[in-house]
Amino acid sequence: MGLKIITAPSTEPVSLVEAKAHLRVDHADEDALISSLVSAAREECEHLLERAIAEQTLELSIDEFPADGIKLPRPPVMSITSVTYVDEDGVTQTMASGDYYLDDAQAPAWLLPAYGLDWPAARAEANAVKVRYVAGYADCPELIRAWILLRIGKLYANREADSDKPAQPSPFVDRLLDRYRVWGV
Repeated sequence: MGLKIITAPSTEPVSLVEAKAHLRVDHADEDALISSLVSAAREECEHLLERAIAEQTLELSIDEFPADGIKLPRPPVMSITSVTYVDEDGVTQTMASGDYYLDDAQAPAWLLPAYGLDWPAARAEANAVKVRYVAGYADCPELIRAWILLRIGKLYANREADSDKPAQPSPFVDRLLDRYRVWGV
């Protein structure tokens, strides 16, 4: 199984203006640094939660259609863009959207064949099946935004690689994310 980002997030869940207000920075000298810290904090949050935070297009590649459905990592899944597969003759086919459905009532979501249908036969080769989908929050939850802001503050205060005050874990801050973690995936 391989997962790659096709289209990276175009906007962050925390804006530069919000980050600067949180940091109490009122000049533009460090805008580039602060913008990079916003992205770094969001990416760290996505890693910790195993979720897509900002809207992005992902592509999952698997070797075959599993009998019990396709688990889609990095929830929440907003929509399915396409499902393609290499048929037994070696030709890439695109499934009709009516031939599958998204079960997003759980995290992670599942892609399943439509009622009364089975998955088509795919060629036995690596990455024969590809599911492209959009994942992330249309409106990022406030607890995640709070964590990102607090993380930006810590990164900004300790931006030196060899700081004499290494960053210490903060159990309270990390607990803000608990309800959004994807457990046992």
